[in-house]
Amino acid sequence: MNKQHVMVDLETLGNNSSSVIISIGAVAFDLDKNETFTDTFYSVIDPQSCVDVGLKMDVSTVMWWMKQSDGARKAFEKTGSPLNEVLLEFTQWYPKGAKFWGNGATFDNVILSNAYAACKMEKPWGYSDDRCYRTVKALYPDVKVERVGVYHNAVDDAVTQAKHLVAMLGNK
Repeated sequence: MNKQHVMVDLETLGNNSSSVIISIGAVAFDLDKNETFTDTFYSVIDPQSCVDVGLKMDVSTVMWWMKQSDGARKAFEKTGSPLNEVLLEFTQWYPKGAKFWGNGATFDNVILSNAYAACKMEKPWGYSDDRCYRTVKALYPDVKVERVGVYHNAVDDAVTQAKHLVAMLGNK
Protein backbone atom coordinates (compact mmCIF):
# COMPACT_ATOMS: atom_id res chain seq x y z
CA MET A 1 0.00 0.00 0.00
CA ASN A 2 1.40 3.38 -0.99
CA LYS A 3 0.57 5.76 1.82
CA GLN A 4 1.57 8.98 0.15
CA HIS A 5 -0.99 11.11 2.02
CA VAL A 6 -1.85 11.79 5.67
CA MET A 7 -5.06 13.44 6.86
CA VAL A 8 -4.74 15.11 10.27
CA ASP A 9 -7.40 16.44 12.59
CA LEU A 10 -6.71 18.32 15.81
CA GLU A 11 -8.98 18.99 18.72
CA THR A 12 -7.93 22.20 20.42
CA LEU A 13 -8.79 24.64 23.16
CA GLY A 14 -8.72 27.61 20.81
CA ASN A 15 -9.03 28.58 17.18
CA ASN A 16 -5.89 30.61 16.58
CA SER A 17 -2.52 29.47 15.30
CA SER A 18 -1.02 29.02 18.77
CA SER A 19 -3.87 27.04 20.34
CA VAL A 20 -3.50 24.34 22.97
CA ILE A 21 -3.94 20.91 21.36
CA ILE A 22 -5.89 18.30 23.31
CA SER A 23 -5.72 15.48 20.74
CA ILE A 24 -4.18 14.59 17.41
CA GLY A 25 -5.80 12.11 15.05
CA ALA A 26 -4.37 11.08 11.69
CA VAL A 27 -4.75 8.46 9.01
CA ALA A 28 -2.31 7.48 6.25
CA PHE A 29 -3.93 6.68 2.91
CA ASP A 30 -3.46 6.33 -0.82
CA LEU A 31 -5.51 8.88 -2.73
CA ASP A 32 -5.78 6.54 -5.73
CA LYS A 33 -7.20 3.52 -3.86
CA ASN A 34 -10.30 2.92 -1.82
CA GLU A 35 -8.77 1.58 1.38
CA THR A 36 -10.03 0.50 4.77
CA PHE A 37 -8.22 3.47 6.37
CA THR A 38 -6.85 1.52 9.32
CA ASP A 39 -3.30 2.92 9.59
CA THR A 40 -4.16 5.57 12.14
CA PHE A 41 -2.51 7.67 14.82
CA TYR A 42 -4.34 8.98 17.87
CA SER A 43 -3.07 10.57 21.04
CA VAL A 44 -4.51 12.71 23.82
CA ILE A 45 -2.27 15.56 25.00
CA ASP A 46 -1.89 17.08 28.46
CA PRO A 47 -3.09 20.68 27.98
CA GLN A 48 -0.69 21.97 30.65
CA SER A 49 2.27 20.73 28.59
CA CYS A 50 1.01 22.93 25.73
CA VAL A 51 0.64 25.97 27.99
CA ASP A 52 4.16 25.32 29.31
CA VAL A 53 5.63 25.85 25.81
CA GLY A 54 3.56 29.00 25.17
CA LEU A 55 0.41 27.69 23.46
CA LYS A 56 -2.84 29.41 24.46
CA MET A 57 -6.38 28.52 25.52
CA ASP A 58 -9.47 30.46 24.50
CA VAL A 59 -12.35 30.65 26.98
CA SER A 60 -15.03 30.61 24.26
CA THR A 61 -13.63 27.35 22.85
CA VAL A 62 -13.55 25.77 26.32
CA MET A 63 -17.20 26.78 26.75
CA TRP A 64 -17.99 25.33 23.30
CA TRP A 65 -16.46 21.99 24.37
CA MET A 66 -18.75 21.90 27.40
CA LYS A 67 -21.73 21.79 25.00
CA GLN A 68 -20.42 18.89 22.89
CA SER A 69 -21.47 15.24 23.13
CA ASP A 70 -20.22 12.91 25.84
CA GLY A 71 -18.41 10.94 23.13
CA ALA A 72 -16.58 14.03 21.91
CA ARG A 73 -15.55 15.01 25.45
CA LYS A 74 -14.08 11.57 26.22
CA ALA A 75 -10.61 12.92 25.37
CA PHE A 76 -10.86 15.10 28.48
CA GLU A 77 -11.46 12.07 30.72
CA LYS A 78 -8.10 10.56 29.87
CA THR A 79 -4.76 11.79 31.20
CA GLY A 80 -2.88 13.09 28.23
CA SER A 81 0.78 12.71 27.39
CA PRO A 82 3.20 15.63 27.22
CA LEU A 83 3.07 17.52 23.91
CA ASN A 84 6.73 16.88 23.03
CA GLU A 85 6.30 13.11 23.52
CA VAL A 86 3.19 13.03 21.33
CA LEU A 87 4.94 15.03 18.60
CA LEU A 88 7.88 12.61 18.68
CA GLU A 89 5.49 9.63 18.39
CA PHE A 90 3.67 11.35 15.51
CA THR A 91 6.97 12.02 13.72
CA GLN A 92 7.94 8.36 14.09
CA TRP A 93 4.54 7.23 12.75
CA TYR A 94 4.43 9.71 9.83
CA PRO A 95 5.20 8.11 6.42
CA LYS A 96 8.30 9.71 4.91
CA GLY A 97 7.48 12.09 2.06
CA ALA A 98 3.70 12.00 2.60
CA LYS A 99 1.50 14.95 1.67
CA PHE A 100 0.01 16.57 4.79
CA TRP A 101 -3.73 17.32 4.69
CA GLY A 102 -5.60 19.34 7.32
CA ASN A 103 -9.06 20.87 7.59
CA GLY A 104 -8.36 24.50 6.85
CA ALA A 105 -5.38 26.34 5.42
CA THR A 106 -5.07 28.28 8.67
CA PHE A 107 -6.08 25.64 11.20
CA ASP A 108 -4.76 22.07 11.64
CA ASN A 109 -1.62 22.46 9.54
CA VAL A 110 -0.60 25.79 11.07
CA ILE A 111 -1.45 24.87 14.67
CA LEU A 112 0.51 21.61 14.47
CA SER A 113 3.44 23.37 12.77
CA ASN A 114 3.46 25.96 15.56
CA ALA A 115 3.35 23.23 18.21
CA TYR A 116 6.45 21.64 16.67
CA ALA A 117 8.15 25.05 16.67
CA ALA A 118 7.14 25.72 20.29
CA CYS A 119 8.76 22.40 21.27
CA LYS A 120 11.83 23.21 19.12
CA MET A 121 11.23 20.10 17.04
CA GLU A 122 11.29 19.57 13.28
CA LYS A 123 7.95 18.64 11.75
CA PRO A 124 7.91 15.47 9.61
CA TRP A 125 6.43 17.05 6.44
CA GLY A 126 7.96 19.63 4.14
CA TYR A 127 6.52 23.08 3.52
CA SER A 128 5.54 22.11 -0.04
CA ASP A 129 3.59 19.09 1.26
CA ASP A 130 0.88 21.14 3.04
CA ARG A 131 -2.60 20.52 1.61
CA CYS A 132 -6.01 21.98 2.52
CA TYR A 133 -8.95 19.56 2.71
CA ARG A 134 -11.45 22.40 3.37
CA THR A 135 -10.56 24.02 0.04
CA VAL A 136 -11.11 20.79 -1.91
CA LYS A 137 -14.38 20.17 -0.04
CA ALA A 138 -15.63 23.60 -1.17
CA LEU A 139 -14.84 22.73 -4.79
CA TYR A 140 -16.95 19.52 -4.64
CA PRO A 141 -20.03 20.46 -2.59
CA ASP A 142 -22.16 17.67 -4.08
CA VAL A 143 -19.79 14.84 -3.06
CA LYS A 144 -20.93 13.38 0.26
CA VAL A 145 -19.47 10.64 2.44
CA GLU A 146 -20.83 8.58 5.31
CA ARG A 147 -19.65 9.78 8.72
CA VAL A 148 -17.20 7.57 10.65
CA GLY A 149 -17.42 7.47 14.45
CA VAL A 150 -17.90 10.40 16.80
CA TYR A 151 -17.92 14.06 15.76
CA HIS A 152 -14.95 15.93 17.27
CA ASN A 153 -12.97 12.77 17.97
CA ALA A 154 -9.73 13.61 16.17
CA VAL A 155 -9.08 10.19 14.61
CA ASP A 156 -12.72 9.66 13.58
CA ASP A 157 -12.74 13.11 11.98
CA ALA A 158 -9.44 12.40 10.18
CA VAL A 159 -10.73 9.10 8.76
CA THR A 160 -14.02 10.69 7.64
CA GLN A 161 -12.14 13.54 5.97
CA ALA A 162 -9.73 11.14 4.21
CA LYS A 163 -12.63 9.05 2.90
CA HIS A 164 -14.32 12.21 1.68
CA LEU A 165 -11.13 13.40 -0.02
CA VAL A 166 -10.74 10.04 -1.81
CA ALA A 167 -14.38 10.27 -2.93
CA MET A 168 -13.69 13.74 -4.35
CA LEU A 169 -10.23 13.28 -5.88
CA GLY A 170 -9.41 9.57 -5.97
CA ASN A 171 -8.53 7.93 -9.30
CA LYS A 172 -8.22 11.29 -11.13
